[in-house]
Amino acid sequence: MNTRIRHHLRTLQDLLQHAIDSQSEGLVRAAQWITAALTRGNKLMLMGNGGSAADAQHIAAEFVNRFLLDRSPLPALALSTDTSILTSIGNDFGFEAIFEKQVLALGLSGDVLLGISTSGNSPNIIRGLQAARSKGITTIALSGRGGGDMVSWADLALIVPSDQTPRIQEVHAFMGHLLCELVETAMFSSASGGSVHV
Repeated sequence: MNTRIRHHLRTLQDLLQHAIDSQSEGLVRAAQWITAALTRGNKLMLMGNGGSAADAQHIAAEFVNRFLLDRSPLPALALSTDTSILTSIGNDFGFEAIFEKQVLALGLSGDVLLGISTSGNSPNIIRGLQAARSKGITTIALSGRGGGDMVSWADLALIVPSDQTPRIQEVHAFMGHLLCELVETAMFSSASGGSVHV
């Protein structure tokens, strides 16, 4: 058991080092886009399936409530939380449409949509990103493996180079926390000057 624990911790350490080396500029850009959207009165929408749905809800909660600073609530919405909407759309149009229809109904030009998929190939995530593009919504992908098909529909892709779903999710959670901290600091910390830098 100790050997297995050490192996997983080393794997996670390597993936986090890769994130430091290759994803920092993308994370800054994503934080800047989200900050700009929230500052002008737009919102952040998030979508994911399974564990990625939990990540979407977790990130949304940090924005609406607080992360590290006591500050005004920020508008963020996880599209995986309304069971009546999800089951209605799923029943009538199929599971692939559950995010697409919500983006078309709730999304406005200037919003940001963050799609989370460890495979990058979830059909409902891809259709949500496609719907966002049709409405002038900025799209960000959190993916794993090689990025998958969702990368083609995202304005920015943050990819964890692993084929192990748990490890991808762990780094996604780390990236989600970084985005929360960067946006919160940019918007509410007087020391930040209202901007995010590399």
